[in-house]
Amino acid sequence: MFTGIIENTGVVVRVVTAGTNKTFWIKSAISDELKVDQSLSHNGVCLTVEAIEDGMHRVTAIEETLEKTNLGKWEQGDTVNLERCMIMNGRLDGHIVQGHVDATAICEERNDMNGSWEYRFRFPEQFNKLVIEKGSIAINGISLTVFNAGVDTFSVAIIPYTFTHTNMQQVFAGTTVNIEFDIIGKYIQRMTGL
Repeated sequence: MFTGIIENTGVVVRVVTAGTNKTFWIKSAISDELKVDQSLSHNGVCLTVEAIEDGMHRVTAIEETLEKTNLGKWEQGDTVNLERCMIMNGRLDGHIVQGHVDATAICEERNDMNGSWEYRFRFPEQFNKLVIEKGSIAINGISLTVFNAGVDTFSVAIIPYTFTHTNMQQVFAGTTVNIEFDIIGKYIQRMTGL
């Protein structure tokens, strides 16, 4: 479980395809601090650390993960948002993020607001009951607040700190991002049958 507060970014150093899986070597400032078998959020996707060496860690995404997320598009040199799992005796600064991406969304628009940035995303309409005004959403693992929620679109605002310390600076119109809807909303939808 995660909070959506990005701890660091990493760079994809190597991508290896084996059958329907893809293995990624990620170089980051926290890679040497990780442990094998540890859960780590990569752009909002919970992956298991398989190996650590030379300031890098290795993770593998299976076919289902590659189909439901943007990991299948990762290439050498791409920047990835990283967050270690939540410590239960600490503050929950963002919202509860499982690292289980629900879908991808396409950035339709990025606007420089002279000190912040606004992004507009289009997502699969089947999830529209999970996107609410002032609700939480995770984009590439970043805990953000929704505004201008539409049937299949929503906007988020990015402050300078988040823009500088995550890969949002590399998101432009046409970029595919991972999205995870708020777990509480998903449970309510399931219980009410809506």
